[in-house]
Amino acid sequence: MYARFGKRCLDLVLSVAALAVLSPVLLVLTVLGAWFMKGNPFFAQLRPGKDEKIFRLIKFRTMSMERDEQGNLLPDEQRLNGYGRFLRSTSLDELPELINIALGQMSLVGPRPLLVKYLPLYNDEQRHRHDVRPGLTGLAQVNGRNLLSWEEKFRLDVEYVKNITFLGDMKILFATVGKIINREGISSESSATMEEFKGTVRQ
Repeated sequence: MYARFGKRCLDLVLSVAALAVLSPVLLVLTVLGAWFMKGNPFFAQLRPGKDEKIFRLIKFRTMSMERDEQGNLLPDEQRLNGYGRFLRSTSLDELPELINIALGQMSLVGPRPLLVKYLPLYNDEQRHRHDVRPGLTGLAQVNGRNLLSWEEKFRLDVEYVKNITFLGDMKILFATVGKIINREGISSESSATMEEFKGTVRQ
């Protein structure tokens, strides 16, 4: 009953309330983002949602659009400036996703929405992560976040999908607050961003 009806009601109420309460913060971050990123402070990208339906995810931009002399974007490590690192370490870059939640494209808790190009790479078990709305946070995010391998993340995503409860969601939300305060698991050990998913080797 909660997974079918209560979860969406909770998402709608909490996301709209959060947008109202945090509107001054969102305004300040929009202005600061336009300054530090030298342009559009928002990052929008197509992502697969529930049943692999594509939607446009909204975040605060954490990497500048700086280019080299040939007009090519600089590597991620060079475009991820101090302000962007601050947004990521505090997860403030995720706040605009509250709009996606209010619109019914995302949930507060669920598997994180990844890139559209990953869709053909999932095996049959991993594909179940799209049986529910993607989340602002999830079981993988409170159990290692970007320090986990892709396979570990997907295992936790599917575990969540198969065991959705109100109490479980509350535990994940409170654990997320703790992770943000301690700034744990923000980056992988070998890259400024999570390494690209190449697919799981089938046994």
